[in-house]
Amino acid sequence: MELLIVTGMSGSGKSSVMDVMEDIGYYCIDNIPPKLITQFVDLCRQSENGIQKIAVAVDIRSGDMFAEIFHSWQLLKSNKDVQVKVLFIEASDEVLIKRYKETRRKHPLDEKFGGNMHDAIKYEWNQLSQLREIADFYVETSNLSATELKEQIKSIFLERKSDSLTIKIMSFGYKYGVSTESDLVFDVRCLPNPFYIPELKNHTGLENCVRDYVMGFEESQTLFEKLCDLVDFLIPLYVKEGKSQLVIAFGCTGGKHRSITFAELMTEHLVKMNYKVQKYHRDITKDKKF
Repeated sequence: MELLIVTGMSGSGKSSVMDVMEDIGYYCIDNIPPKLITQFVDLCRQSENGIQKIAVAVDIRSGDMFAEIFHSWQLLKSNKDVQVKVLFIEASDEVLIKRYKETRRKHPLDEKFGGNMHDAIKYEWNQLSQLREIADFYVETSNLSATELKEQIKSIFLERKSDSLTIKIMSFGYKYGVSTESDLVFDVRCLPNPFYIPELKNHTGLENCVRDYVMGFEESQTLFEKLCDLVDFLIPLYVKEGKSQLVIAFGCTGGKHRSITFAELMTEHLVKMNYKVQKYHRDITKDKKF
């Protein structure tokens, strides 16, 4: 049996995640008291329908009962018949506050902190930080639309092999914020920028003209070779450690030229190495004129 514990900051997108998990075949239950998770798993195992995939959302809404999550997690991890994974969803403080203002919903800790969102978020983060450390998957939703979030969740769980490492390669632009969900972040702003070449400015690293320009410099080729050596060395260590998801991000100024070029090339390299790879260009459509 597979059990996915979905947790994270209030307003980060857990409800959308649970919708996706239900769509792809998981039996889902939201806001379950942590102490009841083990009992719920036992009930599912005894069911005539033979439920094999479960997703439960657990967060600060449980109040004082939330502290039981670690004990329940330890009990489940010791059960060889249940494969337990934790998915942690988060977003920046500014984005969380904005989302609550837009929806006009109250934060679960609104009354506890007299409506002070900053204090509520700080307290919630302190309560969840230990849980984040044991998480198998992380998704940072500050720059994601609901549709983009759902696609990311699908890409993780629809194709994921339980006994292998899923590697997510992404590109981003520093002008839109650093990727906080990444395990490894490589800054390629040190390379010549196609943005300043008039005939390349409106193209992206998905196109040969940009890729040929970026990789036409000796320093670009040398950097890519060294990054491949580093990644090839690190991945087996992550696999040995039991890591389920590795996020490698490449960043440039706007997230459209150099970072995409390197993300594409690294994806091709890892696919040739027979790793399971997902690809995501976070900022490719930012400021695009239609």
